[in-house]
Amino acid sequence: MALLDQIRTDAQTALRAGERERVGALRLLASELQKAAKEGSEDELPVLRRERKRRLEAARAYEDAGRPDLAGTERREAELISGYLPPELSEEELREIVSQAVRETGARTEKDMGRVMKQVMATVDGRADGKVVSGLVRASLQG
Repeated sequence: MALLDQIRTDAQTALRAGERERVGALRLLASELQKAAKEGSEDELPVLRRERKRRLEAARAYEDAGRPDLAGTERREAELISGYLPPELSEEELREIVSQAVRETGARTEKDMGRVMKQVMATVDGRADGKVVSGLVRASLQG
């Protein structure tokens, strides 16, 4: 639980510095990690990804509702969470992984997309958005 300890330490530091917004986001993140640990999940990264995704979706909803102030808060929290996640793969790296998966699975048409996606998503291990990967796989299989 090194990540949880790091988040708690960062929350204490932010509290001492008077960064209320940061403290709130870190405490919520720590709470979600603790809840996942109680439920038996040892892997912390899916929790962080889920929370980041929630923040980004909330930011889009606030933007659509005409509340840029709240959208900005959600985006800052998502950015804060991203700092605890491994860096995302570049599009070049993703293209290489996709082409390798297509070769290894022998995929020829879009009907084979499921096999390719399964292999690619296992390889990227959450370091890429599924929609981006899906688009690259589809483009690769179309020609």
